[in-house]
Amino acid sequence: MMPLSVLQVRRLQLELITPAKPTPQETKFLSDIDDQEGLRFQVPVIMCYKDNPSLNKNCNPVKVIREALSRALVYYYPLAGRLKEGPNRKLMVDCNGEGILFVEASADVTLEQLGDKILPPCPLLEEFLFNFPGSDGIIGCPLLLVQVTCLTCGGFILALRANHTMCDAPGLLLFLTAIAEMARGAHAPSILPVWERELLFARDPPRITCAHHEYEDVIGHSDGSYASSNQSNMVQRSFYFGAKEMRVLRKQIPPHLISTCSTFDLITACLWKCRTLALNINPKEAVRVSCIVNARGKHNNVRLPLGYYGNAFAFPAAVSKAEPLCKNPMGYALELVKKAKATMNEEYLRSVADLLVLRGRPQYSSTGSYLIVSDNTRAGFGDVNFGWGQPIFAGPAKALDLISFYVQHKNNSEDGILVPMCLPFSAMERFQQELERITLEPKEDICNNLRLTRIMSMIVSVKRNALSVM
Repeated sequence: MMPLSVLQVRRLQLELITPAKPTPQETKFLSDIDDQEGLRFQVPVIMCYKDNPSLNKNCNPVKVIREALSRALVYYYPLAGRLKEGPNRKLMVDCNGEGILFVEASADVTLEQLGDKILPPCPLLEEFLFNFPGSDGIIGCPLLLVQVTCLTCGGFILALRANHTMCDAPGLLLFLTAIAEMARGAHAPSILPVWERELLFARDPPRITCAHHEYEDVIGHSDGSYASSNQSNMVQRSFYFGAKEMRVLRKQIPPHLISTCSTFDLITACLWKCRTLALNINPKEAVRVSCIVNARGKHNNVRLPLGYYGNAFAFPAAVSKAEPLCKNPMGYALELVKKAKATMNEEYLRSVADLLVLRGRPQYSSTGSYLIVSDNTRAGFGDVNFGWGQPIFAGPAKALDLISFYVQHKNNSEDGILVPMCLPFSAMERFQQELERITLEPKEDICNNLRLTRIMSMIVSVKRNALSVM
């Protein structure tokens, strides 16, 4: 492993990548889901690639990706524009073709030396995605920043920062896939992008038809967020959920929930309970967890074109008083999580858009008693191939205040899920203790597993002996 203090990343001059051909000069409105206050932030993503010996040695990832970016922006030309804000805080993009930020960099380090420092929360993110002063605003700033850092092993790291109002994870994946296809020689994206943000405009007249607990405590209030008030004291750590952890958690839920309970549901219920215990929240206070639910596909009946790359999700909240959440078995939290997710459908999403317009595009609840989780394990970032094969890691680079992302992670040979969490330091220590306690395998289970392993080994040994005699 390389000490953090040793790593030096050398960056060349910052440049603007513009579309390779002239593009329409026009103004396009964002949807009423896109421009809510809660999405006016930047999302960092990191993608790490090994060297590909089969490629020509003169094949430079910086050159390949730079050119592919420029060609992809011909199709995704709104991403080369700048956001403006109109009446009622309505966001629109000025498609002026000014371009996205791009920087070439190099570092005297190998992927092997970096080890797990590329995983979220990535401690080297500021090196691999430098925040150029004045570049990270929402209005009037470039909508994307891309840094490609070449490593001494022949591999490279592509890190990017995207303005969340322009696209969600599936939308960003469409753009990255287009870049990757063009890097491999395609003349056009296999899926053409679709703007059509009017599909998720508020209705006329707007009408709130569903309960939206995720926005409740900020409507009419102006107090600062939990995260910002504790910013100097906030720390990030990641927690791994593998076969052992999931086995222990599944033993804590009632039989009627086992067949309908997803891994995501169970991890979310566990995190919600452990986090509430760790924060020492008043027993009578309402606590919430929101699951980001994608509106695309047949399941939620929201009809959007295949190439739609805008934000198309909602995050219905499960709500409980802190006391029953902490004192009840895991099944209590799990049922609340499942019920909240089940409320998501087209009517719910339309009701969200209407609420946002009627109430001035409010921020989601921003108290410490609120957690938002997003399942990125199937987002597809791990399939983005610029010609160097699939990345060894690809996904969100860290948690964001109240938001945690679930990402795929291979721990030795086991496939599991890694969850970065952001909490005040003292609460993080308690959270880790609670999580270790709740995922601790009982001694009798450990003995039974060892006994089963020995029995299986004996059976295998007997079979081998029998075969050798034959």
